[in-house]
Amino acid sequence: MKENQRKIFIKRIVMTVVGVLGGGFCVGLFRMSVFGVDPFQAFMSGIDAALPGLSFGTLYVIINVTLLLVALIFDRTKIGLGTFVNIFLLGYMVDFSHQFLMSLFPTVNIMMRILFLVTGVVIICITSALYFTANMGVSTYDAVALILADRIQKLAFKYWRIITDFLCVFIGIAFFLIGGNQVSQIVTLIGIGTIITAFFMGPLISFFNKAIAEPLLYGKNK
Repeated sequence: MKENQRKIFIKRIVMTVVGVLGGGFCVGLFRMSVFGVDPFQAFMSGIDAALPGLSFGTLYVIINVTLLLVALIFDRTKIGLGTFVNIFLLGYMVDFSHQFLMSLFPTVNIMMRILFLVTGVVIICITSALYFTANMGVSTYDAVALILADRIQKLAFKYWRIITDFLCVFIGIAFFLIGGNQVSQIVTLIGIGTIITAFFMGPLISFFNKAIAEPLLYGKNK
């Protein structure tokens, strides 16, 4: 029994780290598609555009620490290894993945952009399912929808995720406009890819939880 628990614990750590860093890599795929990033990155990019005096890295930490305090107040069980990997490593992975993909594909056509978008959506949902199921702490943003689903059980997590994603998109657009950005600039970060992830990330994460993450952690018969 103890040996089995040890194996599961190791799996949880690996799933947490792979899930978080894999999600960060997907942001690079979204940027390469130029169809829009995921809702939280759209939110962050909008605030970054409105506050040019702060570096993106510093702003990312400030926003996430603020959300961390909220999560600690309402449900600290959502905070763990995954949370801190998100706060301190995700931004670096995003930068690395975009630069790496740019070096491999200096020019992209429309078919490649579509491929980047579809691949990014699928992988970010799978990686999110991995670290959700590992249950070693989620990102501060993910914790918001999970806490709402726990506290207001009339709506399932996938619906709360859609709601919070759309709020992020609208707030991101508002901050872009406050920062004086043109619509043509906004659509490079907030586009069809953002809308797709806002609608489908919640349901797809729930699907991959059952189809991949839980069988991987507990076995196919659990």
